[in-house]
Amino acid sequence: MRVADEYERSAEFIDVMIAPHWAVLGPPLEEALRGVTDPVVDVGAGGGHGTRVIAKACDGEIVAVEPSPALRSVLLARVNEAAELRDRVTVLPEGLLDADLPHRLGAVVAMNVIGHFSPAARQRIWALLAERLVPGGRAVLNLQPPAEPAAVPRTRSADVRLGRRRYEGWARAEPAGPGRVTWHMTYRTHHDDRRVGEVTASYHWWVLGERQLTAELARHGLKPVRTGPAELGMYLISRGDA
Repeated sequence: MRVADEYERSAEFIDVMIAPHWAVLGPPLEEALRGVTDPVVDVGAGGGHGTRVIAKACDGEIVAVEPSPALRSVLLARVNEAAELRDRVTVLPEGLLDADLPHRLGAVVAMNVIGHFSPAARQRIWALLAERLVPGGRAVLNLQPPAEPAAVPRTRSADVRLGRRRYEGWARAEPAGPGRVTWHMTYRTHHDDRRVGEVTASYHWWVLGERQLTAELARHGLKPVRTGPAELGMYLISRGDA
């Protein structure tokens, strides 16, 4: 049975539009991973911007998990074209909880992705961290607003020019029941000053705030601490007795 790829319509735009955000996320993520030598899992690796940051920060094996075929095609090409990635990065097509992961993990990186996991799935992730993180191991994730189901007004999230074409990304969210919002995305293409295309896509997102994150992690003997600039919402997760 074919699994739906919610990025199928938007994959054409995702990698170029997210690149400026990684210019900001990259340095604090690199710093958070400093000293990790055991395998690292890159959750929802997308086109591999974060994978490159992980490879720069760490010396060991990297497992890049990306279930979207459209995004994974970019990831595979990026890994193949970079000598520093080709022998170190294994790309897996399953979701995180179905993937065949190393039994000992130095780090798990889940940037821009935790909202794809339901509360029940998150419990399985925390259990995986508690079971497989080596002493001194860590997870790094970021929490994106809103922290509660609430409407987010329409805003422009990206504006990228390539040659004579300019690509705009617009986003808005609306509540979609307990603990969840639906994001509505619009991607517009302009040739010179003329709009020549528009693509829309929607996806569900499970909201999560710091208080709930802390409570969920505590049940598994884990604790989060903020890392990086406050506006990035990044957390370093480790064992409570570390």
